[in-house]
Amino acid sequence: MNDEARAVAERYARRGETGRYSLLRPEVWQMVHERQRAFVALAGSVGLPDFATLRLVEVGCGSGANLLELLRFGFRAENLVGIELLPQRLAQARERLPAALVLHAGDATAIELPAASQDVVFVSTVFSSLLDAAFQQRLADTLWRWVKPGGGVLWYDFTVDNPRNPDVRGVPLARLRQLFPHGRVTARRVTLAPPLARAVVRLHPALYTACNTVPWLRTHVLAWIAKP
Repeated sequence: MNDEARAVAERYARRGETGRYSLLRPEVWQMVHERQRAFVALAGSVGLPDFATLRLVEVGCGSGANLLELLRFGFRAENLVGIELLPQRLAQARERLPAALVLHAGDATAIELPAASQDVVFVSTVFSSLLDAAFQQRLADTLWRWVKPGGGVLWYDFTVDNPRNPDVRGVPLARLRQLFPHGRVTARRVTLAPPLARAVVRLHPALYTACNTVPWLRTHVLAWIAKP
C-alpha cells in the first residue's frame, strides 16, 4: 500500500466509527437531500444521458451509501463499481449492495481498470482526506485515465479546513482545477457548514434551509469535471 494510502487508513482507524453522519440526525438528512437535488440539477445542466446506460466507478465508496443512492436514481448494478481502502467498510458495502455490483479493495491507484472505460468517476469527500499533494495528483491522474472522452469526474468535497480535525484539509475550487487541468469544470456550492447546521437544527430543522440561502455559509462543492 502507498504510504499516503496507509496513512489515510490509520487516520480513519484512529477516528473510529461515529454516529455524527447518521441519517437519523436532522441536519444530516437535510444535507443529503440538498446534495441529491443539486446532483439531479447538475446532471441535467451538463446533459448526462439516461443513468441506466452509464458506467460509473466510485472511489472511496465506504459502506455503500452513495452507491445505494445511485441505484435509486436509476443506475444499473452491473454498471457500477466501488473501490474502498478500509476492509471493514468494504465488508459493510458488500452486505448492503447487489451481487452484480463489483467491489474492489485497496488503494485506487493500484486498481487496474481499463483506460477510458467509465462514463463517470465519482469521488465524495476523498481528496480532503489526502494530505500529500503528490498523492492527490497521482490519484487525480488515475481517475482521469479511467474516464471516457465525453464523460467526467463527479466531485463532492469541502473547500475549507476544519481546525478541529487535522486529519483532513479543504480542497478549494482552484486546487480542483489544478488537479484536473484538462477538464471543463461546472461547479455548485452546496451544504451548509456542518457545525452551523448542527447548531441551527437544534432550534428548528427549517433553519437549515434558511441559513443555506447565504452562499458563503456553504462549505462544499459539487462539480462535474468534463473530459473533452
